[in-house]
Amino acid sequence: MSEVQDVFLKSFEKFKNNNFVSLMAQKVAKAIMGCRTASLGGHVDACPSCGYSRPSYNSCRNRHCPKCQTVKKERWIGKRKEDMLEVKHFHTVLTIPSELNALVLQNPRVLLTLLFSAAATAVKELTESPKYLGATIGFMSILHTWGSNLSFHPHIHMVVTAGGITPDGFWKDTRGKYFLPVKVLSRLFRGKFLAECRTLYDKGELSYKGDNGNALSHRAFGDLLDSCYQKDWVVYAKEPFGGAEGAFEYLGRYTHRIAISNSRIVKVDDNSTTFTWKDYKDDGKRKEMTLSNEEFLRRFLLHVLPYGFTRIRHYGLYSSRSKTARLELYRMALALKHHKNPSKKKKKQAETPFEIVLRILGRNPSLCPKCGSSLNQEALARASPA
Repeated sequence: MSEVQDVFLKSFEKFKNNNFVSLMAQKVAKAIMGCRTASLGGHVDACPSCGYSRPSYNSCRNRHCPKCQTVKKERWIGKRKEDMLEVKHFHTVLTIPSELNALVLQNPRVLLTLLFSAAATAVKELTESPKYLGATIGFMSILHTWGSNLSFHPHIHMVVTAGGITPDGFWKDTRGKYFLPVKVLSRLFRGKFLAECRTLYDKGELSYKGDNGNALSHRAFGDLLDSCYQKDWVVYAKEPFGGAEGAFEYLGRYTHRIAISNSRIVKVDDNSTTFTWKDYKDDGKRKEMTLSNEEFLRRFLLHVLPYGFTRIRHYGLYSSRSKTARLELYRMALALKHHKNPSKKKKKQAETPFEIVLRILGRNPSLCPKCGSSLNQEALARASPA
């Protein structure tokens, strides 16, 4: 079975020789190439009863690696289920136009941070307005930078409570079928993002360069923003989920993943990579795409985030500050709203990483697959780098 790792092993050195690769991207590539190989060391599982043995190599644990996120994702979902209020949740997607892609790639930390703040501020401003809700909601934002074909496509996935706490401390449900009027949200989001872009540029905190690497004029920057003001920015809203658990089971597929999973890789050879993708312009039909290995790597590395950048953020009722105590108050307000006896939410014991592995694999990896005896572990040294 082919994997993203195979593309890096076959072609990354050639790609690096022919292209500029940032230090962060080089670290990601090194981690992916070494993941679960002898270069990271590991151990041998040996059965004392039947003599069976197998090597198990260490994972790189890099957040951009397709192999290393499953357990993290499952633990994240479990934690969110503990915290979430038992109300319906909306799923909303906010996207910037493709004309801004080059600007974001030149200023990733600044503009991806702005993407979060502009989306969050627009949502809070509208929901706190009595015209739309008049309450403080809880929501979480997740950054994605990719389309299904690995193109650069920055957007925010947002999960929002279908209601909030009013200034006098009562719970108020949202009205209507959807969270907010998408056209109103789109225009407010657009205005906030572009206005702050102009402010950052005027302060000298934003660079705008052409294909040749030279800075473009102030007028060219203004023309770019003006063209984006003329476009309708895509804001997509889905009907509410049935509850918190459904929302985060669904959203789990969006959290701890990078641009492409190994399951989508069809074939990798010395020169090209074939993978599946969804063509949303053709009713979401699943198709195959073949790219040269260098083009595949170029697209993949577009999605390497700046060092330490947080791509999952919590706001309003779900913000981190004193969250546990506040959530109990919100649950009491919900109980009063729906005429239920306020009761403390029973906290389930969180799954351990080993329990998650047992559930995913459907077997105990510490037992011999041949005779069922407990396996012994013997450490393996790291292989010397080539």
